Amino acid sequence: MKPDPTPKIPADELVAQYLTDAGMEILARNWRCTYGEISLIAEDAGTTMFVYIRARTGPPFQAPAEAVSFAKQQRLRRLSLLWLAEQPGPWWRVRFDVAVVILAPGCEPEVQHFRSAF
Repeated sequence: MKPDPTPKIPADELVAQYLTDAGMEILARNWRCTYGEISLIAEDAGTTMFVYIRARTGPPFQAPAEAVSFAKQQRLRRLSLLWLAEQPGPWWRVRFDVAVVILAPGCEPEVQHFRSAF
């Protein structure tokens, strides 16, 4: 069996590079507190984005809203409030995005970014 030539780059790194290339600023990576972790926090034209990242290795692919259960959405919202409380504000615009990284064997990884996914 031939080795897969595709580099093994973590999904959060791929998403961070994708967002940076799109002109967004990364504010925090892997922010942790007692209650959990937020993988990626970025800014897009004055809007603070909390990004939920999923990696998919093959079909069946889900819609972005299906990739994040209601419980996970609620958890990310609570964690985002804790992060915002630690930062100098004011925070006028906030959104929750989903980034899906598709890792198909033998292919370059593909990032799909869904703004305001929930």
